[in-house]
Amino acid sequence: MTGPNLATRVGAAIARRKPASAPPGVPPQDAPPPEATSTDALAQDTAPPPDTAPAVHGASPAQDAGPAQDAGPAQDAAPTADSAPAHGAAPAHGAAPARDAGPARDAEPAQPPATPPGSGPRRNRPSPARALAVLRRHWLFAALLTAGLVLRVLTMAAYHPALIYVDTLKYLYGASPGSEPFGYIAALKIVLAVGDLGTVAALQHLLGLAMAVTLYVVLLRRGVPRWAAALTTAPVLLDAYQVQMEHTIMPDVLFEAIVLAGLAVLLWRPLVTPGFAAAGGLILAASATVMQLVVILVVPAAIYVLAVGGGWRRAITSSGALVIAFAAVILGYCGASYIHDGHFWLAHRQSLAGRLAASADCATLQMSAAAKAVCPTPAQQTLGPDWLEHSGQSPLANPVTNPLPPGARRGAAIAELNTAVMGQQPLRVAGGILRDAVRLFALTREQTAGVTPIGRWQFQDGYPEYPPWVNVCPPGLYNPAACMTAQQATARRVAPVTDLLVRPGGPIVIGVQRQLFGAFHARTLKPSYGGPAQVDRPIARFLRSYQLDGGYTPGPLLALCMLAGLAGSLVLLRRRLSARTRQLGLACLLFTGTAVFVLLAPDVYQFSWRYELPAVITLVPAGVLGAATLLSWAGRWGRS
Repeated sequence: MTGPNLATRVGAAIARRKPASAPPGVPPQDAPPPEATSTDALAQDTAPPPDTAPAVHGASPAQDAGPAQDAGPAQDAAPTADSAPAHGAAPAHGAAPARDAGPARDAEPAQPPATPPGSGPRRNRPSPARALAVLRRHWLFAALLTAGLVLRVLTMAAYHPALIYVDTLKYLYGASPGSEPFGYIAALKIVLAVGDLGTVAALQHLLGLAMAVTLYVVLLRRGVPRWAAALTTAPVLLDAYQVQMEHTIMPDVLFEAIVLAGLAVLLWRPLVTPGFAAAGGLILAASATVMQLVVILVVPAAIYVLAVGGGWRRAITSSGALVIAFAAVILGYCGASYIHDGHFWLAHRQSLAGRLAASADCATLQMSAAAKAVCPTPAQQTLGPDWLEHSGQSPLANPVTNPLPPGARRGAAIAELNTAVMGQQPLRVAGGILRDAVRLFALTREQTAGVTPIGRWQFQDGYPEYPPWVNVCPPGLYNPAACMTAQQATARRVAPVTDLLVRPGGPIVIGVQRQLFGAFHARTLKPSYGGPAQVDRPIARFLRSYQLDGGYTPGPLLALCMLAGLAGSLVLLRRRLSARTRQLGLACLLFTGTAVFVLLAPDVYQFSWRYELPAVITLVPAGVLGAATLLSWAGRWGRS
């Protein structure tokens, strides 16, 4: 019999799985030096996998011997110091194995000495060299992440304590109670218990950076090359509208982060298990408690889980788990709202009255005199759905300029107008929604008649104020009510459209309105929220110049992303696709579907550049994944 016998081979296999130790009977000074032995990492690389273990009882001698049976006498020669023993061989220390070796314990192979404590392999230990290697590998994303961090640090230095918008008062002071879900209010209460509004802004900036990291990792896991995945995060990191919103006390950034987290969970594995589907459903439902319009996001998520498949039973089980988890959160929240507020809704959102009134052709509508009395003129319609819905001067709300016939109720008249427009002029309504939907793809971002002023979402040279809701008083002694009245008079004179004034700094006075069109109650911003407004004018001017001179995601690029996302999703209709193309296409389908729902839903009510911000986390990755899917389908997309 040539080569080692069965007992020798079994002994060698057992020895390879034993902890490293010196051979029995060999004095420490005779043990092989550490530098002549292999490390644990090398042993892991050279050890055979479990399914390639030595032959078991019943195997033929030829299988035991392998190529060694043709080696002749060479197998009896002792290995040199520079040569490693043959795979499966078990030479004794310093001698060649005998062909009639005895029991395995007598032919136990030489063992490397035990690794001294503290001198083991540093494979999993962080080191500067390893960190530099990671940076070199992901240098483009690291550069973009650094630039995004710098922008956010400058914003924190420019405006203190944070930026306050009209709707901020809903979350800080309970203005217009019940008009918004409670999710962001709860988050603010937690943060403000230990910090101020500057702390909130800092956390929102960190969420912006975290979204970029999450997006990068998800795209890499889906097979997108590093350079393309890094460029996909540029809008999140560098879009000035995104950074400005992160510094504003509003729920939009938290909403974006929760939505992206839900998408990441669903995309983390090629096949969506029921557990991951339920987790994704819970997370997406949590986003609806921050901004209730996204309750419809369960639709693209369920479509994606069904498209992933993995067998009809798995697909139905996983999609069912997602829908059930989503519904459990929504119904539980609505049940709590019913107990607390008396309504079974996430919140009392604005109605469609503004959109329908802006679309109406009052001259041709058939309706009662009361409904005609609240129908706006063409000149009033040019002010847009937001003005018609919320302004006290709107014909829907002003009893002086638009009186009703005796005995008529304004609420009933508005409801009749809505019904008449939807029933008689639905194409006019659809046309208005479509015109607003395509504004996102405009070449430039400028103020447009009938649209919520874009200046509200732009950096200003000073601290922005919106009298009478947000007022910045001159430094020194002041009376909150007098300051609010004076600033409101100034706004009517110099900023009748935007209601946006700018002041270098000073005490912040809040005008709280408990109900729509109700009285304003002036009060100084709570000192614990951060104190007076402070502005670093040079930094603020730089941020404004950066934003207005191209520091945002171009509309034509977003249009290309939409087309690429739709095209990449349609590739899934092909029956024969490679595994990589299918994974890219499925991710494209989820991002594209989410973008369509999350961007189009607000346009049904009104257009605002604020509501277009989720495009940076949905539409841009949809476009990149769509292009990757098309190139992979054509056989031209490779890793880099």
